[in-house]
Amino acid sequence: MTEVVLFHHAHGLTPGMVNFADELRRAGHTVHTPDLFDGRIFDTVEEGVGYAGQIGFGEVIERGVRAVEGLPAELVHGGFSLGVLPAQCLAQTRAGARGALLFHACVPVSEFSSSWPDGVPVQVHAMDADPFFVGDGDIDAARALVEEAEDAEMFLYPGDQHLFTDSSLSSYDDVAAKLLGQRVLSFLSTR
Repeated sequence: MTEVVLFHHAHGLTPGMVNFADELRRAGHTVHTPDLFDGRIFDTVEEGVGYAGQIGFGEVIERGVRAVEGLPAELVHGGFSLGVLPAQCLAQTRAGARGALLFHACVPVSEFSSSWPDGVPVQVHAMDADPFFVGDGDIDAARALVEEAEDAEMFLYPGDQHLFTDSSLSSYDDVAAKLLGQRVLSFLSTR
């Protein structure tokens, strides 16, 4: 099975994030869930982003990089919203990456390197009316990534919720989250 690292969103390592990881574990995958916020959980995205801004977004990425130092290079790197920063950085710059799962966010490839690495498949998942994903331009970065990478897919789900995969948040969408889960398990089964 596949070894995966999942980086949490701006709320922190919530019970819903742990539940998502546990679903992958039940399917036989090894899943690591580093806590980039040292146990802090925030009630709102804005509070979590504010905390990330205080410690520095570069520090969030560096915490992700440090979290995988003792892990094998052959990982699938996954991130949820804010967690996409370390996940995408590692998928693009750490040799041996087996794939990337970018949930609710995507940054321009040029943020971390000149191009998406050959042989690293990627999936991007978001809602088609998510004000952060669509309104902040992540959808444009995702479209460019899908066009550039040799093995890339973007899945847009109907709705306007940002963190629809986290079962512990009010934004959770059971139908979309289950479909996303099936697509992720299919992706992981080939890595």
